[in-house]
Amino acid sequence: MNPFEKDVLTTGEVAKICNVASRTVSKWFDSGQLRGYRIPGSKDRRIPVSSLIKFMKSHGIPMDGLMSGSTRVLIVDDEEGVVDTLQKILTEQTNYEVKTARSAFSAGIECERFRPHVMLLDIHLADGEGRFICSAISEAEDLQVTKVIAMSSKLTDGQTAQLRHQGFDGALRKPFSVRQVIDAIEGANAVVY
Repeated sequence: MNPFEKDVLTTGEVAKICNVASRTVSKWFDSGQLRGYRIPGSKDRRIPVSSLIKFMKSHGIPMDGLMSGSTRVLIVDDEEGVVDTLQKILTEQTNYEVKTARSAFSAGIECERFRPHVMLLDIHLADGEGRFICSAISEAEDLQVTKVIAMSSKLTDGQTAQLRHQGFDGALRKPFSVRQVIDAIEGANAVVY
């Protein structure tokens, strides 16, 4: 779905388009910089597409977020076969933009550069940093839109539930089907476009 098919956007949708955190959009709205309205009887804000475009132009925000509806997915896993297979399948079967990283360090660099909407993260990276990436992302102001899905071949149902409490937005147990991966990405991202 193209954002222009909608006349009005939520703060989450605007955040994704402008590549910022939802609370940043709320600040723009509350300070009067970004025009919109509140839904009566609710705290929810709505921003007309026309006022978003004016705002983006006046603040030099690149319009490519409005044009490209593709979800950015970062795959972080140190198993070459898993990374290559996932990248190939997601690139061929979806319109996702896909990047990969093989360590926590390179994942950090890719997050800064690529600003993924969704990260598929093997929580058992050889460098032992897998679990720490999720908390680092949740603390980074400019990565608030990034959803992190844990991947593991060693998860029980109880551990999967625990991961949600640790801040993960979903979990995939290896081996998984392409459908499960896409469902997890769509579910975590609640894709706007």
